[in-house]
Parts: sequence; structure tokens; C-alpha cells
Amino acid sequence: MLTAYINMAMSKAHYEILPDGEGYLGKINGLQGVWANADTLEFCREELREVLEEWILIGLKMGHPIPAIEGIDLNMKEAA
Repeated sequence: MLTAYINMAMSKAHYEILPDGEGYLGKINGLQGVWANADTLEFCREELREVLEEWILIGLKMGHPIPAIEGIDLNMKEAA
């Protein structure tokens, strides 16, 4: 499920070319604080995936709600 979430989130990533040849900026709308920049688009994608993975792990550890993406929900459900 974690891999599916990461892959779906990455499929929603948006990339921009930074001015003056400063590289690329990548972000995933709806996931606050998940962004990366790098000299090449390939490195920007790799960095964005790493940031997303860390964001998920820290969010879950701290009990922050993680937005569901396309029906994939990583939040812990309390037993009734």
C-alpha cells in the first residue's frame, strides 16, 4: 500500500524550470511541504520521491493525518 501511495503521489507531481538555468522545482499539490529542487529533472524527481517518503514517515510517526490519494489511505484506523 505504501508503494502504491508513493507511486500515485509521484504521478501527480508538477515540475517547473527555474529561471536563469537554476534547475528544476518539483512539488505535489495537496501535500504541504513536499517539494524539491535539483539541477536536472531526473535528480529533481529522485529528490522529490525521497522528500515524500520522509514526509510520510515523519507524519505517521507524529500522528499527523496523511491525505488519501485516489482512495489510498495510509492513516491508522482505531479499533472499535
